[in-house]
Amino acid sequence: MSCLELTAKIPLAKISTRLDAVLAELFADYSRSRIKNWIKLGKVTLDGKLCIKPNFKVFGGEKVFIMAEFTDEVVSIPEKIPLDIIYEDNDIIIINKPIGLVVHPGAGNPNATLLNALLFHYPKIREVPRAGIVHRLDKQTSGLMVVAKNIPTQTHLIEQLQKHSVGRIYDAIVVGNMKSGGTITTNIGRHPTDRVRMAVLDHGGKKAVSHYRVLEKFRAHTRIRVQLETGRTHQIRVHMASLGLPLVGDPTYGGRLKIPKKMMPEFIEILRNYKHQALHAGQLSLTHPKTGKQMKWKVTMPDIMLDLVDMLRDDLEAYQAQNLQNYDAYDYNEDVEIEWITDANIVDD
Repeated sequence: MSCLELTAKIPLAKISTRLDAVLAELFADYSRSRIKNWIKLGKVTLDGKLCIKPNFKVFGGEKVFIMAEFTDEVVSIPEKIPLDIIYEDNDIIIINKPIGLVVHPGAGNPNATLLNALLFHYPKIREVPRAGIVHRLDKQTSGLMVVAKNIPTQTHLIEQLQKHSVGRIYDAIVVGNMKSGGTITTNIGRHPTDRVRMAVLDHGGKKAVSHYRVLEKFRAHTRIRVQLETGRTHQIRVHMASLGLPLVGDPTYGGRLKIPKKMMPEFIEILRNYKHQALHAGQLSLTHPKTGKQMKWKVTMPDIMLDLVDMLRDDLEAYQAQNLQNYDAYDYNEDVEIEWITDANIVDD
């Protein structure tokens, strides 16, 4: 457990404003809900007098003092699990999450999660809600995640996510021939009959926006890059499936396995054995909560996805060699910097 002392003088202009609202402005490193809880717990005094009502209307000019205690927010146990740390300083950790690693403990996954690994790597992170995790990746999705090492950093990162100013760009391979890029905007929420799945909804749910670009076309698959403007559960998987272009290997939204005609047996075997969605969070950009500096990280796709791309290229080449007279050649789009067309407040690639 650690202690925190905060002091300030309430501006005269804040007369008749709620105490919790004023303190949330004065101490922007902490969320309003956390400040409200401190008030209720008797951790806040005005001019030396205890105040336990978050809705108390201030007069302006009072000296405020907060004596807060940070107790353990996480009860899970630390576990020595290797982490691929791309960057770390006193405030943030950037992790390249591997395929198969669950982010949070839950039903069926009580331990051996990213959270357990973080507790071992940096024990003090136990004092931060959810061990500093501010966003998640599905178990079978790989790639970049940011973790906050303290509460002020977590508050700022959550605000950036809410304002859509964290840039998150994914590499994916879909089943089918995507002709060109575009933007898909829908509402996404729980499936009306299958509560494990998410779905595009005509009514209800939350707005979800994905910008996608074609990088490379194969015979019956397409390699794409997707930039998230929002971050709904399973957003890319649901959006691509709604276009009739599900992710390769997606066990939830992929439907039946589709094999292109005349595909070599060894290539068919690779597709059959690809048991998780071909999705990788390859790029992450944000404003550092402490320095205000714009920062950006990139990591390449995992080997299993790179091998899949190589196989699809080989399949295309083999098919082209056998069917030159009927082959409608595709031009490859090289893996270059992409200019995203969006009005969202997102750091462009």
